[in-house]
Amino acid sequence: MKIARASISNPLITWLLILACLFGGIWGYATVGRLEDPAFTIKQAVVTTQYPGASAEQVAREVSEPLESVIQQMAEVDTITSTNKPGVSRISVELDTTVPADALPQLWDQLRNKVSDEAARLPDGVRPPIVNDGFGDVYGIYFAVTAPGFTDAEKHELATYLRRELLTVDGVADITLAGLPEETIYVIPDMAILANLGISPEAIIGQVQSASSVARAGSAETGDLRIGFDMPEGTDSVRALAELTVTAGDQVIRLTDIARVERGRDTTPLQMIRHNGQEAFTLAVAGDASRNIVDIGNHVDAKVAEMSADLPVGVDLHPIYRQHEVVDEASNSFLINLAASVAIVVAVLALFMGWRAAVVVGVTLLLTVVGTIFFMSLFSIEMERISLGALIIAMGMLVDNAIVVAEGMQLKMLSGRSSRDAADEAANRVQIPLLGATVIGIMAFSGIGLSQDSTGEFMFSLFAVIGISLLLSWLLALTVTPLLAHYVFRRAEEDGSEAYGGRLFRAYGAILRRAIRLRWLVIAGLVVMTGACFWGFGKVENQFFPDSDTPLFYVHYKLPQGTSMDAVGADLAVAEDWLLEQDDVSAVSTFLGGGATRFMLTYSPEQMMPSYGHLIVRMTDVSLIPALRDRLEAFAAEELPNGEFRTQQLAFGPNSGAPVELRLSGNDPVVLRELSERMTDIITEADPTLLNLRTDWREWEPTMVPLYAADRAGNAGISRADVAQAILIETEGVTVAQYREQDRQIPVVVRSRGTGAPVNVMNQVIWSDAASGYVPLAQVIDGIEIEPRNTMIHRRNRVPTLTIQAEVPEGGTASEAMSRIRGAVEAVDLPAGYNMEWGGEYESSSEAQAGLGTKLPLSFLAMVLISVLLFGKLRQPLIIWLLVPMALNGAVIGLLVTGLPFSFTALLGLLSLSGMLIKNGIVLIEEIDLTRETGLPFDDAVVEASVSRLRPVFLAAATTILGMAPLLGDSFFASMSVTIMGGLAFATVLTMIAAPLLYVMLMRRERKADKASALPA
Repeated sequence: MKIARASISNPLITWLLILACLFGGIWGYATVGRLEDPAFTIKQAVVTTQYPGASAEQVAREVSEPLESVIQQMAEVDTITSTNKPGVSRISVELDTTVPADALPQLWDQLRNKVSDEAARLPDGVRPPIVNDGFGDVYGIYFAVTAPGFTDAEKHELATYLRRELLTVDGVADITLAGLPEETIYVIPDMAILANLGISPEAIIGQVQSASSVARAGSAETGDLRIGFDMPEGTDSVRALAELTVTAGDQVIRLTDIARVERGRDTTPLQMIRHNGQEAFTLAVAGDASRNIVDIGNHVDAKVAEMSADLPVGVDLHPIYRQHEVVDEASNSFLINLAASVAIVVAVLALFMGWRAAVVVGVTLLLTVVGTIFFMSLFSIEMERISLGALIIAMGMLVDNAIVVAEGMQLKMLSGRSSRDAADEAANRVQIPLLGATVIGIMAFSGIGLSQDSTGEFMFSLFAVIGISLLLSWLLALTVTPLLAHYVFRRAEEDGSEAYGGRLFRAYGAILRRAIRLRWLVIAGLVVMTGACFWGFGKVENQFFPDSDTPLFYVHYKLPQGTSMDAVGADLAVAEDWLLEQDDVSAVSTFLGGGATRFMLTYSPEQMMPSYGHLIVRMTDVSLIPALRDRLEAFAAEELPNGEFRTQQLAFGPNSGAPVELRLSGNDPVVLRELSERMTDIITEADPTLLNLRTDWREWEPTMVPLYAADRAGNAGISRADVAQAILIETEGVTVAQYREQDRQIPVVVRSRGTGAPVNVMNQVIWSDAASGYVPLAQVIDGIEIEPRNTMIHRRNRVPTLTIQAEVPEGGTASEAMSRIRGAVEAVDLPAGYNMEWGGEYESSSEAQAGLGTKLPLSFLAMVLISVLLFGKLRQPLIIWLLVPMALNGAVIGLLVTGLPFSFTALLGLLSLSGMLIKNGIVLIEEIDLTRETGLPFDDAVVEASVSRLRPVFLAAATTILGMAPLLGDSFFASMSVTIMGGLAFATVLTMIAAPLLYVMLMRRERKADKASALPA
């Protein structure tokens, strides 16, 4: 099929294709969705169950174990982990990565049904479990709201107003609030008066509950109508609550005569938030995942600006994270890099092939890129980190097709042929090899993109964009390139026999002839070099994902278990003040008691814990982060010595926990703690550079245990539950009702002590129904003992599991640390029934590599079959595939020289490199076969064909290598760029030297036959 000739003879169709790519690309760029990371389904749900009064061990045994047992019956479940704290079970359910995203709603319904059925069999006192399947929602537009001088009630009204107004913005899917001050209404009875009057706490509790309860009042018929009754209005103010009455015998007593009613802040809030040292709450906005986040963010900004005029003076919305700005900056940066790459391609081609060829190839390349964006918009493929990377990866292969056709046509026309004949000869002979090579290049990524697991979902846009762009580049190279060459190239009336007579071509031909004579020595040298580079590859640092270029870093601060949130807040205020004095810090957001709302896909918030604090520090420049982290850690070591203080820089890709993790599992918590101490000593000795060595079970926490005097308590009619209730009334108080204030519900708590008053449990009294009076608590207990308890028990797949965690020093990697400690740790003999396994970055990278390992062999098998079918022979494809392992040489040398780690993006670069090498090899071997068919002697045919491919291979390599140069400053693509640049430079030598030599060696019978036929008879 003469596609190239037809494109010249029928230019209208080709011009329609050009205009479709050009204007379609402009339209596509304006309408294509934009995200920071690919839309990715987190196949995880969280089941939270409250069990007030239970210890962590009781929670694990009586709540988590039965719920985990029924959850485990779901075949799609991969991993079940749980965190058990006093009174709370939190079970995380992770589905198998191969579960399709559209099956999740049904599976989560199934999970709810199983949990609901099992909840009926849980012990009394366990509250209904709550299943949250929105755990992975991302709120990429994140504000801290400060309102100094406002009351807590006014802050709630402000938050409600902001949320209501922003939900009206087009494209906003959800808004969540956090850190609002939690208010409580305290009813504080005077226990001495209650004892004198003989009024039980239950009398007060019952009256408060009835004042705020909702009950049905029925209805009545009036003629033909049935009219319903409402119950009388409930207590709607604190003053009205204080005016309630309580019956004592035959007396009716006002509540204010026997108790105080106060409204104030909850003394044990779930979370507190500050921004730049000021008290704040956060407002997090999630956009519709199918829409352009840049447009949504701009609409939100416009709405915020509009509301600012109506907000009270002093209210400020401070951006913590603005995903739309990050995405917009990435898109603009891509355009700049694209323009730079195209300019480099044009400049290199103009230098070596003349401006005419540069225009032809440059326009074809530009049309390919904009045409790809057009199809991305048509197929709803968002412009995000992975799809932009795919375009960059494909750039080297895109330009090659156009160069091959343009260079062939240019030479044919310079030798006197017409443009149509030149197109026939130049394009027709390579269109099938180029198509085969293009498909092979696409297939190199099919194992990643078509995988049914989470990796495939995350990386699908990589495969799709590479597939679209490469197929489009092949089509445009056979249509647009010949037409543009027809318009631009000049036809010369001369013999083209000296087309390759230049000094460079003659020198290369001489080198190749000498190499053919010394082929065994040359190939042996390449094999030795390849072996050395494979050895050197072991010296390259491994990193799953590189550090992010977002100018943010985190601080994690942990005080011993049982420490109050106020103590954590006071310590972090010291760090805040120091940070805000630094010129390179622009903002500090503080979270006490837990992490922030998930504001980016790769952020995993810490679980709620009063002794934990978290800072998000925004810098003026990402390059200043390492130095500030060092200064901050040194400051904290001196000023905050009592806590675990660690900093963390953002990384691209999923958060795999601590870089180094070792999991120990077994049934006895005491044995697990002993093993963890032993392993910690071994790890510290094997690698003293590791930082912040800790366990996720944390420390033993002191717990006060009343010694129940069963005989005396039984005589007084006092149960263990009565003792617990009396202590609760003295300490935190008992929540007895909900006070309604507009759309808020404020808890009403009965507590025997005032806010700020010391706790005095032994002076507490207990109501005894048997005695119809109060009994001193000291009479029914034999004192209080302090015992160490596990207050954070982790389980994994129903087995108690303790994880040792550590960070690596600045400049180090998890793989280096693993190499130092793994042998010593795995040499330890564990008791029967106990196991260990590695987690952290090692597990994440191993799972990713294992996933690739199962898919890539199928991809490579398909690539091999295509190459065999393309030639219809075995030896030619074998020559090409023998070159592929050698492509690693240049990549290893580049990574070692630059000191960059081999990351996941470098792996993608290696796949791209193999595709480019195979493409060049296919076209070269095909050219040698065709040249041999002309009747030239064997060696002459090999040399002539290789010389004819020198310029397109060299130019494709040069344009790709130089085109990657702008990406060296991009932290995400740097290692990939070095891999492609170094690998392609070496692969060019492989293609032009090793491939002809292997051809001569594997075709030795044909070579001998050719020489024999050339001898005189």
